[in-house]
Amino acid sequence: MTTAPRPEPTEVDPQFCQDAGEATAPRPSPVGRLDDVRCSVQALLRGDSPMATAPPARRWLLVEQPGPWGRDALLESRFDHRVASRLAARARELGMRIQMVRRPGERLADSGRRWAVADTTPGQETVRWSTRDSDAELLDRPWDGSVGEPTQVPTYLVCTHGAHDVCCAVRGRPLARALPTGGVPADVWETSHLGGDRFAANVVVLPWGFVYGQVPEDGEQLLAAHAAGQVALPWLRGRAGVAPAAQAAQHHARSELGLLGVHELATRRVRALEAPAGVERFEVTLAGPAGDVVVTVESRLSAEAHRLTCAAAQPGRWRTWHPLSLQAT
Repeated sequence: MTTAPRPEPTEVDPQFCQDAGEATAPRPSPVGRLDDVRCSVQALLRGDSPMATAPPARRWLLVEQPGPWGRDALLESRFDHRVASRLAARARELGMRIQMVRRPGERLADSGRRWAVADTTPGQETVRWSTRDSDAELLDRPWDGSVGEPTQVPTYLVCTHGAHDVCCAVRGRPLARALPTGGVPADVWETSHLGGDRFAANVVVLPWGFVYGQVPEDGEQLLAAHAAGQVALPWLRGRAGVAPAAQAAQHHARSELGLLGVHELATRRVRALEAPAGVERFEVTLAGPAGDVVVTVESRLSAEAHRLTCAAAQPGRWRTWHPLSLQAT
C-alpha cells in the first residue's frame, strides 16, 4: 500500500490539533428521513464526532434470530426464553458480547439457525459459523473458536434495532438492504443494538472489529475500503476491544500519516499523564511502519449536555477526544 510521506518527528500539521468536532469538508448524510428532533439528526447538526466510541468487547457471539426484536433483543424475541437468561450469563462470564442477527428483509423468514463466534483480537481475527438444532445447544457448545467454518469474506453487521432507537431502524435498514454493492464480496446481516444510537447508521466489520457510524448512502465506500484491506476513515468510530485513548490516537495518526491498512498502527502502550481537573490525558505508542508513532491525546466532557438517544429521559454529556501532538520516529 502506498502511504503518504511521514512528517519530521517534531512536525505536526496545524489541523491535526483541531477539535474533534470541527469539520474540514462536508460529508454526505446517512440515508433515511427523520424528524429534526431525532438523536442522529441532532448529532449531525451539532457535528458530534463518533471517534473513539467503539465498544470494549473483543469476542462476539452472533446468534441468528429472524423476526421482531424487543428492546432487549435476546430476551424479547423468538429465541427460547428458557435459554436466553442463561446464555446472557454465560456470555458475561466469558467476557463476550451477544449480537442477534438476521438477514436483511427476513423479518418472518425461517432461520438457518446459524451462530458464530467472532474474535477481533489482533493476530487472531476470525469469524466461525455453525448451526444449531435448538437454542439450548448454545449453552453447551464451545465458544473458544474451536468449532465452525471460518468465513472467507468480511462480515458486516448493520444495526437496525428500531425497538432500541428508531434512528437505527430508519438509517440502518436501507443501508443493510443496499449492501453489498459493486460486486464486492460481503456477508451482510442486520444486528441488534451496537451502541452510539446517535451515530446511526452504525456498522461493525468483522473479523477486525472496526466500528463505523453515520455511514452514508449505500455504503459503497466502506465496502471498497475493506476490500482493499483498509479502513474507511471518515466514518470510523474505532476498533472494538481497543482502549478509547488508543482509538483516538490511531484515528489521528491514520489521518496524518496516511496509514489506512487494517493491520497498521497496532497499540503498543497507553500511558496516563498528569492533566488538569476534568481532563484525561494519555501518551499512546503505536507500531509504525518504520518505528514507533507516539501520539498524545486528551479527553474532556462535552461543554453542553444533550439527549444522546431518542429515548433518553435526561440530557447527558459525553467525552470528546482531542490530539495534542504526534511524533513519528
